[in-house]
Amino acid sequence: MKKSIFTFASAVLVAFSMNAQKVEFEEYDLDNGMHVILHQDNSAPVVTTAVMYHVGAKDEQPDRTGMAHFFEHLLFEGTQNIGKGEWFKLVSSNGGRNNANTTDDRTYYYEIFPSNKLELALWMESERLLHPIIGQDGVDTQNEVVKEEKRLRVDNQPYSRFLENVKKNIFKKHPYKGTTIGKMKHLDAATLEEFLAFNKKFYVPNNATLVVAGDISLETTKKMIQDYFGPIPRGAAIERTVAQEDPITAPISAKAYDPNIQIPAIITAYRTPSMKTRDSRVLDMVSSYLSSGRSSILYKKLVDTKKMTLQVGAINLSQEDYGTYIVYGLPQGETKLSDIVKEIDEEIVKIQTDLISEKAYQKLQNKFENNFVNSNASVEGIANSLARYNVLFGDTNLINTEIDIYRSITREEIREVAKKYLNPNQRLTLEYLPEKK
Repeated sequence: MKKSIFTFASAVLVAFSMNAQKVEFEEYDLDNGMHVILHQDNSAPVVTTAVMYHVGAKDEQPDRTGMAHFFEHLLFEGTQNIGKGEWFKLVSSNGGRNNANTTDDRTYYYEIFPSNKLELALWMESERLLHPIIGQDGVDTQNEVVKEEKRLRVDNQPYSRFLENVKKNIFKKHPYKGTTIGKMKHLDAATLEEFLAFNKKFYVPNNATLVVAGDISLETTKKMIQDYFGPIPRGAAIERTVAQEDPITAPISAKAYDPNIQIPAIITAYRTPSMKTRDSRVLDMVSSYLSSGRSSILYKKLVDTKKMTLQVGAINLSQEDYGTYIVYGLPQGETKLSDIVKEIDEEIVKIQTDLISEKAYQKLQNKFENNFVNSNASVEGIANSLARYNVLFGDTNLINTEIDIYRSITREEIREVAKKYLNPNQRLTLEYLPEKK
């Protein structure tokens, strides 16, 4: 009896949580093409203002890699009305915090302020868009900052180049074959005119989505947005062509060397479809089944039971145009890298051949339900999701409905998608080795 009451109570709690997590929002376009999304949550006096530009590393010229990430830094240098070095001081002195980040597909800027500072946040982002100061002095300053970031995060970090080596072997035509941080020789060679041209092309309102989420009045916020962003001129339309990769039909073998490691790694990687596809979401479930947590299939087998690896994992790195499915292991003791691959392949074949258990399937469903609830648990997270779903998926309401896709995925689909994409003749096998001095 006690168990029945607990089960019923849990079901009610889950249903309540899912209903409570529905995100209400309003979206519209300004005349200049900027897309606006508003989410009102007056439960705390905080507001997040964010702008996502649909530009990332894939939009760079082949001999000017790193430009998109460089601009993330450069556009904190100052504007006609915000002095050099004053951006972060202005934010912190008004009780806020801010940051930005760049991927292959987009660049994202955001501020979190007390809600009575909303107008300040909107003014600052409009300044970044309308009045940035892009001069040689700022370019030189940020060039050194980016070089130091590369030294800290890439050059001197163990295993930091494994993704770079995976991508350059998996992709032959698409710009995903490069890195977000790019090559320093390309940035060194770039002229001021090239930086100005990049800004003129991509940092335009019709290539941007503005999100305001939190303790706001909708009508007041709309008026401020119109006042600050409405007068900004529309830019030229941006035309994009996605480079189409040829299918991988034969195994690819490669080696890479890292001076910062002592223990090698073995990596198998498969090129997979866009994050917007149903198959990509099925692959999310496959990776979670294989390696999410200490009770996962690969961890229990290779770390706990056989003690063959120190670490093992599967990652579905999904992106706007293509995805990369990565499985990796770090050997323990004298374990051969080829033996790790053999053991991992055995588990993949099982997924391709048999249905996963009903218990494992329900565990996956519970995990994705939990991820859904957590992703909408903060205003900051909601702002990011609203921008991402709009810019990269073209459907803002996925913030509420994407979980329905995961719920509808069947055990049979998991088997078929694994069979479709995770085959030895469709993959890269990369030995990631210590570099001998």
